[in-house]
Amino acid sequence: MSANIRENLWYSDEHEWVLDLGDGTVKIGISDVAQHRLGDIVFVELPDLGTEVEAQDGIGTIESVKTVADLFTPVSGTVLEINGELEAAPELVNEEPYDGGWMVRIQLHEDPAAAFSKLMDAKAYAEFLER
Repeated sequence: MSANIRENLWYSDEHEWVLDLGDGTVKIGISDVAQHRLGDIVFVELPDLGTEVEAQDGIGTIESVKTVADLFTPVSGTVLEINGELEAAPELVNEEPYDGGWMVRIQLHEDPAAAFSKLMDAKAYAEFLER
């Protein structure tokens, strides 16, 4: 399997991705690698709007035909938006993990550079996957 790793994203060692939206907010989802490992996703549970989260907190669950996995946030902040489309169409996570399958949008509690300093860029994530 060759992983689809996007250059413009930051990655966690739990296989979440973070997209900097440039306004102090980020979108978060799971990587292509993660959705492949999980298999067909049948249900996604996401946090309530306004939830305050710290980096590494569990913020939901992803249920596939194989297993149930926790969704973690790689950054600290406040949940501003959840992807409501996933309730009716959880398969979007499999089909479009970086686009239609995003999970939450979070208002960062810290400077973006500080938040992203704990994450991997695309090159580092590719190297992480090879280990």
